[in-house]
Amino acid sequence: MEKVKVLHILPSFGPGGAERLVVDLMEAMDRERFEVAAVSLFPEGGSILEEEIREKGLKVFFLNKRLGPDPGVMVPLYRLIRDFRPQVVHTHRYVLRYALAPVMRNRVPVRVHTVHNVAQNEVDTVGKWVHRLAFGLFGVVPVSISQGVAATVKALYGQRLNTPVIYNGIPTERFLSLNKPIKRQDEKRVLLHIGRFAPQKNHLLLLEGFARAQARYPDLELWLVGDGPLRPEVERWVRERGLLDRVCLLGLRNDVPELLAQADMLLLPSDWEGVPLVVLEAMAAGKPVVATRVGGVPELVEDGRTGLLVPPQDPEALAAAILRLAQDAELRREMGEAGRRRALERFDIQKTARAYGELYLKLLRKTGWK
Repeated sequence: MEKVKVLHILPSFGPGGAERLVVDLMEAMDRERFEVAAVSLFPEGGSILEEEIREKGLKVFFLNKRLGPDPGVMVPLYRLIRDFRPQVVHTHRYVLRYALAPVMRNRVPVRVHTVHNVAQNEVDTVGKWVHRLAFGLFGVVPVSISQGVAATVKALYGQRLNTPVIYNGIPTERFLSLNKPIKRQDEKRVLLHIGRFAPQKNHLLLLEGFARAQARYPDLELWLVGDGPLRPEVERWVRERGLLDRVCLLGLRNDVPELLAQADMLLLPSDWEGVPLVVLEAMAAGKPVVATRVGGVPELVEDGRTGLLVPPQDPEALAAAILRLAQDAELRREMGEAGRRRALERFDIQKTARAYGELYLKLLRKTGWK
């Protein structure tokens, strides 16, 4: 049987969930049935994921998009698609504004786009206009990463739109070998947050909830992993509140499994989310999760069983959830074990890869491909 050529297109291979998913999908797809490659619109930037791509020998092309709007990138993208000749083009994030015309001109039979966040916040106004055309007129199939995301896609682009739901997955084995806590010299409860320093993640709410909990239970420590435009504001808040010895800004890291092994719980009090991979990673590592009840998060975290869900924008509820877990080691253990079982059963990357493979083949059969 002829292999199906799949080409993923995304802006770059920076430190984001969509980018992580693409790398993991490329590695997990059945190589006897699929030949998978990816293209980054931007040139290489020395990211952790780019190093991983080289180590694993994955086929990735880098274009030379400039910052800001750059219609000129469509020409090399058209040529790349023409030369690679994929049967499936799979787009991510905002790239459809650049990819739609090259894909249609090359007559790629199957076009898939994964909606990685709530639809209203996935792209800007121009992007929404392009997506409306792509989904409605040009046969691009929008895949939602949760039922919650699917509801936002239908609300924005039309209730009659077909949007298959395929949950994100992770390589669970990457976290299983470190699911036993690493011994620490002190008895502090380590709270871990992993995410870009951007409005969506609401670091100031996170810090306020942590400060309230720490005032009542002093043996708490918060580790912040990530970087982004709001980092200076976070640093200033920590300094002004006198919490420099309690809040550790760790920057971008490539040892997330090891950090999760040392943590007592994961915090994710975002204002909106699709299916955050970090929640799945924490569950696979056997750690309870405290998160806001937004987007697809309630489809991952079973409130009271694998973690605790709190309302968004509520620092007191966040503090109370932190305290409940910090003060109860048995509850942390029970929730962590339940979360690990759930991650293994429902959110392994192999399950995600099979679902995408079946979708590609189903759509190809509709075009008459054999």
